[in-house]
Amino acid sequence: MKVKLNGAGILGTGHCVPHNIVTNADMEKIVDTSDEWISTRTGIKQRHFAPEGVNTSDLCTEAARQALEQSGTAAEDLDLIIVCTLTPDMTIPSAACIVQANLGAKNAAVFDLYAACSGFAYGVITATQYIETGMYKRVLVIGAEILSRVLNFKDRNTCVLFGDGAGAAVLGPVPEGYGILGMDMGADGNGGKYLNIPASGTAVLPTDEAREKGLTYVHMDGKEVYKFAVKVMGQTAEKALERAGIDKSEIDILVPHQANIRIIQSAAKRLDLPMEKVFVNIDKYANTSGASIPIALDEAHREGRIKRGDIVVLTGFGAGLTWAGMVMKWY
Repeated sequence: MKVKLNGAGILGTGHCVPHNIVTNADMEKIVDTSDEWISTRTGIKQRHFAPEGVNTSDLCTEAARQALEQSGTAAEDLDLIIVCTLTPDMTIPSAACIVQANLGAKNAAVFDLYAACSGFAYGVITATQYIETGMYKRVLVIGAEILSRVLNFKDRNTCVLFGDGAGAAVLGPVPEGYGILGMDMGADGNGGKYLNIPASGTAVLPTDEAREKGLTYVHMDGKEVYKFAVKVMGQTAEKALERAGIDKSEIDILVPHQANIRIIQSAAKRLDLPMEKVFVNIDKYANTSGASIPIALDEAHREGRIKRGDIVVLTGFGAGLTWAGMVMKWY
């Protein structure tokens, strides 16, 4: 039986994207594609790519500083830092260790979490457990990627879809009735073959030969991933709502993973939501994987689309295959 001493909610958010913007017109010069093809099928108009010398931890650090400032939290007061990424600076030390050093968060435990595009939602659900049980009071969760460095720019079906960025949130105790009210997450490892980077670990080493064969880059079976996403995005949100005891008619805003506009529209339809209640920024940033939801959440919050007392639903899916959804009453 779960012991819940505190409610856990998001106290502040932040995000950071590289300054370098790559438009669909720019992609036309790199690969056989067109603005019309990309826009119609995905909703993407541009993406941000990190220049040489800018690493995932750099984007994490800036997004984190914004979230700390908005939440009124000093770095030394953080108890835990979770960085959700599939593109860390290096395998060891973890991205979370580097971010801890950058922030001066000397009192925080740290770890990286690996759930691809579902990562931030997994991270927030994990942070919630620590806060609800009273073990920790302030947890920083960051979703961040530099996907441009693992894209095959000869593969027009994948290289146009992704971008770089980071989003962060500080979580802490909130009054009863506020914060995270319902959660759902899951995985189907049998679908791992549909979205992967073959030479990104110890099974196939990232050698020059592997690079020549394109094995160090993202591989995706678009049709299979699309079928999975259309089913699971709305489904995981529904389960989180059910666990929270909240009807979908009470949703004030849906903040989904920004992978494809058609997938987002499908999730909205399943939840009987007009698109006016769905936050969409895929046109500006493309799919930033683990950074997607927190970037959108921060933008929605700073634009006044999310206010205290609003029912906010987050939902996402990712490589693995993974999925996660949650519902919260914004504090």
